[in-house]
Amino acid sequence: MMLNRIMIQTHEVWLEVLMAAFMSKTSHKQRLFYFSDILFRHFTWLEHEHIIKNIPYTYDRDAIPIKVAQLQHILQDIISRLQKIEKALLTLTNPDLTARMQSDIGYIRSVLEHMEDEEVSAFDMKRVYPESDLSEEARDALTLFLFEETYKEYELILIYNYLKAHSNDAFLNRIFQILIDESFFHLRSFGEMAAKMGILAVPRTVMKELYQIDDVVQFLHDGIKEELAAKEECKKLSEAVGKDSASLAQFFDFINQQENYHIALMNDALHYYKEQKEAHA
Repeated sequence: MMLNRIMIQTHEVWLEVLMAAFMSKTSHKQRLFYFSDILFRHFTWLEHEHIIKNIPYTYDRDAIPIKVAQLQHILQDIISRLQKIEKALLTLTNPDLTARMQSDIGYIRSVLEHMEDEEVSAFDMKRVYPESDLSEEARDALTLFLFEETYKEYELILIYNYLKAHSNDAFLNRIFQILIDESFFHLRSFGEMAAKMGILAVPRTVMKELYQIDDVVQFLHDGIKEELAAKEECKKLSEAVGKDSASLAQFFDFINQQENYHIALMNDALHYYKEQKEAHA
């Protein structure tokens, strides 16, 4: 169905614009981040169309090739993707959504068409972090962490977004939205670091079994365990890089402390689910 295809295309272009933002080292970066935010909202609005029309969907997508030497190469691909979405939007039955998305996309495309080119070093594999002199052990630890955590944060964004999309509970949706926002911050932080080290990569596709959750209580229990494990990984990484870079160690300590609030929020959601279950027992 065309609605499903538009959602997939929007998912792909959102990620591609986000990757382009990581690549940029000029004032383009912030504007590309703004555009990726807009396209993510488009993605969630299209998801809502599926839900209200009772149309099944997943977060499956095709591969997104992003390895370029010049920013213009990925910008041209983004423009081409946006043009295809613009044409496909004419098939939507929601005129307000169509008009909004067309207006946004038209503006985004016009800005991208006039962006100045710049060289891209996000794929040079040098694994050198700016203003630091990391040992080989620290570089290896940071490399592995960034590969794993960029995927993990992308996965969490999709999981919490799916849960929020299928919930009408204001208490839970507040928690889900905070966790989405926090995962976006972490994804952007780790994506920026990966680009600086020349190891940027698109997160792999998330399997539907991970977000189409039947037992949310069990998911939250498992999620809390994963957050505790993530805290340990941050601690280990802080110790590994701390010998060579105090600023990097401080950053990962900062991330580690943020996980405490995530755990508290997940505990809040867990208690709420249990109370609701008991109330309806």
